[in-house]
Amino acid sequence: MITLIGVGHVFAISETVKKLVLARRPDIVCLELDAARFNALMQKRAGMNDSRAVPLQYRLLAYLQERMAAQFGTEVGDEMLAGATAAEELGARLALVDMDASKVFSQLWKRMSFRERLTLFTGAFAGLFISKKRVVEEIEKYEAQEDQYVQLLSEGFPTFKEVLIDDRNRFMADRILALTGECKTIVAVVGDGHIPGLIQLLGQAELEVIRLKDVRNPQAPKEGAGEFTSSYWYHSQ
Repeated sequence: MITLIGVGHVFAISETVKKLVLARRPDIVCLELDAARFNALMQKRAGMNDSRAVPLQYRLLAYLQERMAAQFGTEVGDEMLAGATAAEELGARLALVDMDASKVFSQLWKRMSFRERLTLFTGAFAGLFISKKRVVEEIEKYEAQEDQYVQLLSEGFPTFKEVLIDDRNRFMADRILALTGECKTIVAVVGDGHIPGLIQLLGQAELEVIRLKDVRNPQAPKEGAGEFTSSYWYHSQ
């Protein structure tokens, strides 16, 4: 059994993520992180905050995310640390299944066209002024019209989608599938945008999928049903 938990890096969902992981008592908890980013988060939690090992492009993206996360009263990466904390409490193995960020952003920059680079920087500048309300509106539009958003991304940022989503989906799926030979239950905490691709790539495995919209707005538990009920997730076929 593989459980995929879709998260957003700017939302205050760490407690929900931790409870979801603890409720499933997995043998392995997988995180959408590489070693450098995980260590940067751990250092930040310890008050050290040395991110020099993380590529400059990623630090710029993280800065934008941190500005948005502050509007929601949280910090970027809290949901990943929640997964790590749950693994520690359960005595479960922790697996970092994402690609090396420095290699990813190096490939991205080499393969992006000038138009894509210009559009990306323009969007990043606009992101400095985006409001909490706008973030929520865009997330809700994405949740309601996911296929349309993916199509727009493919048309506007084909290299961005290929390198940051498709290539990483394949890498993470291979890592997760390799771990299934070592244990019975796995929980993977990943950005919600990776969920559709991972469902396809992990199609032969038994999957439980929990999307970001449910993590952000968990339904109240039914009497006697425990904290997380069957209405909170579905199995992919």
